[in-house]
Amino acid sequence: MNLLKALATVGGMTFISRLLGFARDTLIARIFGAGMATDAFFVAFKIPNLLRRISGEGAFSQAFVPILSEYRKQRTPEATRALINHVASLLGLFLVGVTILGMLAAPVIVRLTSPGFVSDPAKFALTADLLRITFPYILFISLVSMAGGVLNAYSKFQVPAFTPVWLNLSFIIAALFVAPHFNNSVYVLAWAVFAGGVIQLLYQLPYLQKIGMLPRYELNTRDEGVRRILKLMGPAIFGVSVAQISIVLNNVFASFMPTGSVSWLYYADRLMEFPTGVLGVALGTILLPSLSKAHVDKSAGEFSQLLDWGLRLTFMLAIPAAVAMAVLSKPLVASLFYYGKFTPMDVVQTERALIAYSLSLLGLIMVKVLAPGFYARQNVKTPVKIAIFTLVVTQILNVLFLYFTPLRHAGLALAVGLGACLNAMLLWVTLQRTGAFMPNKGWLLFLGKLILAVGMMAVVLHLFATWSGDWLAMPTWHRLAHLAGIVVLGMVVYFAMLGLLGFRPRDFTKQVAK
Repeated sequence: MNLLKALATVGGMTFISRLLGFARDTLIARIFGAGMATDAFFVAFKIPNLLRRISGEGAFSQAFVPILSEYRKQRTPEATRALINHVASLLGLFLVGVTILGMLAAPVIVRLTSPGFVSDPAKFALTADLLRITFPYILFISLVSMAGGVLNAYSKFQVPAFTPVWLNLSFIIAALFVAPHFNNSVYVLAWAVFAGGVIQLLYQLPYLQKIGMLPRYELNTRDEGVRRILKLMGPAIFGVSVAQISIVLNNVFASFMPTGSVSWLYYADRLMEFPTGVLGVALGTILLPSLSKAHVDKSAGEFSQLLDWGLRLTFMLAIPAAVAMAVLSKPLVASLFYYGKFTPMDVVQTERALIAYSLSLLGLIMVKVLAPGFYARQNVKTPVKIAIFTLVVTQILNVLFLYFTPLRHAGLALAVGLGACLNAMLLWVTLQRTGAFMPNKGWLLFLGKLILAVGMMAVVLHLFATWSGDWLAMPTWHRLAHLAGIVVLGMVVYFAMLGLLGFRPRDFTKQVAK
């Protein structure tokens, strides 16, 4: 299997999803702006999303995929199928319980995660109502994540990568065709979350059936594989929870800020998540099964080579993306969100958050590459310790930026960025110290060439963005056309410089056995 080709496939599918995500957020910004309704909805959507990252995409996948890869490599298809049945049954029962509890405790959850909303009874009540509707999303999307883990283990990367498209389509259809028929149309967005979760799960089931791994209800908590997964999930849940606690604490801080702060951070975060998803999630998705296989095969050299390959791609693509986001922050926000109820002040405040978030991009994507280096070796305790330390540092930075600088909500974004870079650095150093990762020669020359290419690109982007004039005064399609042209020009300049400096696509080709 060609990993570069697999990365292009997964990244391409994710790119489609993210484009639709931008269309979704543009519609939300145009129809709802950045006010009480959007603050309430984004909190109600964020909470099940955070829990999903813990139960579904986070701790569960970190524990499940390496053991599933081991079963597939060393045991019979019947044993692998039994493991999937037992895990799906236990996970499903657990999620049903969590969903019911979450819906019943919605006001308590809002009070804990957004205490600043308590002083506004209407905002608090609206958030609790929306949370009751969105909370079942955790049930559907966690099962989707498990199905995606199975499909990824069988190298069916394109199906899980395309799955998020259905959530974005659900939002777009709801906002365009359903919301206009309701007075309080923000409720339609909450039901779009519910429907999107159901559709994503239904989409993956036929593909599981095709590979003969569609789960059946077969509860067996004494299964050796289930016990090993649960044993790994304990520290994994704690580790992933640390990262999510940081996000919740940021939300707590933001809830005490002026109305709109939660929304400004959300819109900036969505822009930052575009390259994180297209590159970071794609790399993590294809690397974890391959790293797990290399570990099972006791191929230390291949294990290290995989990490080096992933990190070089990360630096080559994440650094220019981060610089471009900072340089083009105003054109990006103005072109994608400055419509309808989204005001010039919303543009300025979102732009500030985006510049701060841009510092986190390299760190966030590096974590997506480095963390699987621990999970594939079934070592989740080390990333947990690093995550705890990072959480403490991030919260100290939050306090410093909020109360001793004028950054306000942008300070929260900056703290996240610096924390992500610290996390990545500690993971890198630890993998090197343990001998699991030995970087190939030539990194300094590699980075020097990247800096030259990125510098040239940044100059071109800045000049053309400045020469374009006032972005807020441009007509809609004029803004979009200008932005697209500048982005394409920046990409051409960057990759042309890399070509002149000796970079070739074949240098990044990586073959692994399925």
